[in-house]
Amino acid sequence: MDDPDQAREESVRMTRKQRRLTMIGSALAVLGFAAGLVLYGFSSSIKFFSTPSMTAEQHIAPGQRFRLGGLVQPGSLNCGHPITFAVADGSAKLTVSYAGILPDLFREGQGVVAEGALEATGIFQADSILAKHDENYMPKDVAETLKKQGHWMGGAMPVDNAGATTCEARKVKQ
Repeated sequence: MDDPDQAREESVRMTRKQRRLTMIGSALAVLGFAAGLVLYGFSSSIKFFSTPSMTAEQHIAPGQRFRLGGLVQPGSLNCGHPITFAVADGSAKLTVSYAGILPDLFREGQGVVAEGALEATGIFQADSILAKHDENYMPKDVAETLKKQGHWMGGAMPVDNAGATTCEARKVKQ
């Protein structure tokens, strides 16, 4: 009859379909493992920004780069060189120093995200500033048109770009 070794060898052999499925499964496992390693590596830097309270809690070392976000505290804007202002989140505030041109939407009381590093003196030295606007922002002319047509729902206040809460507006008033 048949040789037992030959029968065992035939039963161990994989079909073409089994080999293909094994290769696909192995490739997916390797890709999943690689994606997991990448996500784990980025987990500490995926944050959008840290607030002043989070910065104090985390005890961030001087010189470490991160993004600081919060509201520009009213009355804190100093338009010298460098420009300084305070960013607050309700329970803590942090002084920011920036030597550059501020974005058009930057003003006191508005949201801001500053990217830079904390100095040993406790001042955040920013090298870029991103101004955030309220999701209810509406250009002044659109708001006036809606009021005239009777479609004004209130809530969204048009932004007056000539407000005295920016450095440019303060230069004009002098």
